[in-house]
Amino acid sequence: MSWLMSAIYDRFMAASEEACLAEWRHALLADLSGAVLEVGAGTGANLAHYPASVTRLTLSEPDPRMSRQLRTRLEAAPRGATEVVDADVVALPFPDAHFDAVVATLLLCSVPSQALALAEIRRVLRPGGAFVFLEHVAAPKGTSRRLWQGRVEPLWKHVAGNCHVTRETQDAISAAGLDVGDVTAQSMRRALPILRPTIRGIARRPVSN
Repeated sequence: MSWLMSAIYDRFMAASEEACLAEWRHALLADLSGAVLEVGAGTGANLAHYPASVTRLTLSEPDPRMSRQLRTRLEAAPRGATEVVDADVVALPFPDAHFDAVVATLLLCSVPSQALALAEIRRVLRPGGAFVFLEHVAAPKGTSRRLWQGRVEPLWKHVAGNCHVTRETQDAISAAGLDVGDVTAQSMRRALPILRPTIRGIARRPVSN
């Protein structure tokens, strides 16, 4: 169903982008600098929010339809030292410790394996480097929203590009050996109820390994 997601994604997310996501993206990316990799860059929703202090920006997107839209967006608003790479987050074609920061927004819900994706993210981060994340996640256990997420997910993931709505993503980030700092949990306004619980923040690859 990737053709459907690529065709409707920007329109589907437009209300939430206006209500909160654009503000969250801007704040998350504001302090980045140096060489930055964005994994699962999609159609380029983050592009306008990268500061000038990011001197080399690499955008990784494996879906050819999304990648075409990403390149079109970049052509319409060129940005220096930016490249698009057709690569999957579970098999990144970069050396170890290659980037100062890695960015993933609304990606880890849809990867086949969070553990494999996060292992690659950790690998390409330099020691002390930042992993910046914004993800929709499972609602708290015991809530009616969590119950409905579980009921809807088997169908939802088939029509929404393998998007899972019951993932405990913060736990997965910690389990990958990344040190999670302050995390903000907030409702994504004007989104479907099953997509509203979100977390965002920064984790770091430990300096010692």
